[in-house]
Amino acid sequence: MSRIAYVNGQYRPHSDAAIHIEDRGFQFADGVYEVVYMRNGRLIDRDLHMDRLDRSLRELSITQPMSRGALLCVMAEVARQNRLRDGLIYMQITRGTAARNHVFPKPGTPATLVVTMRRTPAFPKSPDAWAVSAITHADERWARCDIKSVALLPNVLAREAARTQGAAEAILFDANKNITEGAATTAWMVDAAGTLITRPLSHAILPGCTRAALLAELATSNVTLEERLFTLQDLRAAREIFITAATTFVKPVTKLDGVAVGEGRVGAVTRLMFDLIARHVQAEAAG
Repeated sequence: MSRIAYVNGQYRPHSDAAIHIEDRGFQFADGVYEVVYMRNGRLIDRDLHMDRLDRSLRELSITQPMSRGALLCVMAEVARQNRLRDGLIYMQITRGTAARNHVFPKPGTPATLVVTMRRTPAFPKSPDAWAVSAITHADERWARCDIKSVALLPNVLAREAARTQGAAEAILFDANKNITEGAATTAWMVDAAGTLITRPLSHAILPGCTRAALLAELATSNVTLEERLFTLQDLRAAREIFITAATTFVKPVTKLDGVAVGEGRVGAVTRLMFDLIARHVQAEAAG
C-alpha cells in the first residue's frame, strides 16, 4: 500500500502529495517541524512534543493551523491510513503560501500543515549493538537553535561530514569550544569522576523531549548530574559519551574523531540511561 500523507486538509498518497511553489517553507525555510515516536499506537512523550511545537510556532509568530486536539486526530488518522502502530510521525507547519516577499504575508494567510509517518526498526534490545561513532564539528547554525525550525542546512552539512568519515553523528562546538549538541541530538558525557553532564537549556540548543524525559527518570537513580557548559577538551577526555533524541533514544558513542571513548565500549552510566529510557518508552506505550 502506498504511504499516505496529510497535506492541508487532504489525505493523499505520497506520490500525489504536494505544496505550492510559493510556500514559505520552500522559499524561506519559514516553518517548524516536530517528530514523535509512536509505539503500540501511543505517542511517546506526546505532551512534551506538542508543547515544544506550540513554543516554536509562538517564537516565530506562526498561527497554529488547528487546535491541539484536532492535530492529534490528524496524526492518529495518518497512522491508521498507513496501517502503522509503531513508527515516526513527522509534522511540518509553515507560514503558508504567499507571493515571495521577505516580510510576513498579510494576516489571515493559512498556515501549511503536512503530516507523514514512516515505519522504523523496533526499539533496540541492547545498547551494545546500538553504539556508534561520532565526529566533532564547528557549530555554524543560527542564534536561535531552541526553535525547531526547518532551516537545517548547517545540520545537514555536519551530518554529511560525519557520514563521509564513517560516523553516525556530528557533535557541535561553538566559537568558545564549548559543546552545544549533536547535529540532530542532545549530547551527554560522563567525566572521570562518574558525573553525568549535559549543557543547560538556552537559545544555543534545542530543548530535547527525550532529554526532558531522561532528566525526569534520573530522579529515580543515584547518578550525579550537572547541567553546565563543557568543552571540546572535556568531551575528548570523557569516560562515556551518548546522544539522545526521539529517533535514537539513548545511543552510546564509543568512538569520537576516530579515537576510542573511555574503554571503547558502552559504559555503566550509559547502560543505565539506556535502561531508564527503555523503561520510560515501555510505560508510555502501555498507557
